[in-house]
Parts: sequence; structure tokens; C-alpha cells
Amino acid sequence: MPHRNPPLILASTSRYRRDLLERLRLPFQTENPSVDEAAEPGEAPPDLALRLALAKAAAIAARHPDAVVVGSDQVATVDGEALGKPGSVERARLQLARASGTTVTFHTAVAVIRPRGAGQELHRDETRVRFRPLSEAAIARYVELDQPLDCAGSFRSEGLGIALFEAIETCDPTALVGLPLVWLSGALARAGLDALA
Repeated sequence: MPHRNPPLILASTSRYRRDLLERLRLPFQTENPSVDEAAEPGEAPPDLALRLALAKAAAIAARHPDAVVVGSDQVATVDGEALGKPGSVERARLQLARASGTTVTFHTAVAVIRPRGAGQELHRDETRVRFRPLSEAAIARYVELDQPLDCAGSFRSEGLGIALFEAIETCDPTALVGLPLVWLSGALARAGLDALA
């Protein structure tokens, strides 16, 4: 009887994470984990990202015990303070003004849960983005053109947002977009889903 790979589910409805996972050319589905993303009192941003990544994966794994489930979360910080998704033009402009001329750190976490209690793997990536000094006019123009209202930190690095930066320090450029594929491709291979098999 031929071996069948377990199904792969991305515990996210983010189009950015979906587009990234599609690069591995593995068939997968997406599902909304419906997890409360509020931070716990005193919870550090890196810990929040890791807890939420695991919570998202676990929520979907409970519904689909035979699947390999991937959960991910990202928290952006300036001077240790978390920046959420702006949700409005005004908040996006405020976030970018705060980032102007400074460094924003992105904590991106991933959890992979294997089928039927066969284990899990966790990973956390840290990316530092150094912003150029930005004028009010440049910020307004960027927000108008790229509409980054659903992006932590108020920019899209895969779009025009790249023009906001002086440098990016990372071991995995896909982590900044929201899903560290360098680590994830290995974790999926260990779970029986090798993109190059």
C-alpha cells in the first residue's frame, strides 16, 4: 500500500503567510484558529509570539488530529514596546513616525504540531529593521500607496515598504513577512513533508 503524506494545515488566514507557504509547493489548507491574541500581564513580546504560535497550531490540531499543523505569530517592538497592526491610516502614520530613524525588532515564532501526538517543534526568529529618517510627507505617501493597515509595524517589506529601510538584519528574510521558511522547510521535512522529496 503506497505511503500517504499527512495533510498540511496552516493555522492562519493571513494572505502573507499563505503566499510564503506556497513557495514550498506542498499542498495545504488554511484554517482560522480563532485564538485570543491579547498579551498576558507582563508577558514579553518574544514570549507572546511563541505562545500564540503554539496556541494557533494547537487549536487546529485539536480539530484535525491526523494533520501536520503550522501556527505562526509575529510581534513588532520599538524600544521593547509592542506595535500591533495599525488598522487605520492615522495609526499607521504614527507607527512609522515612531520607527523613523530607529530600529524595529520583529519577533516571529512558528510551531509545527505532528499528527496524533507525535510531537511538536517550536522556533523563534528575530529580525531587526533599521529605518531611514522619514518625513511626514514620505510617511503619508507610503501609507497612501501601500495601504499597510493589516501589517505589524505598518509596512510591507515585500512591497514599497523596502524603501523605508536603511538595513535589515536577519538569518531568514521570510521571517520579516511572517513565516520563517528556512527553519520551517526543515521542520516539515522532519514531520514527513519534504518539499524536495
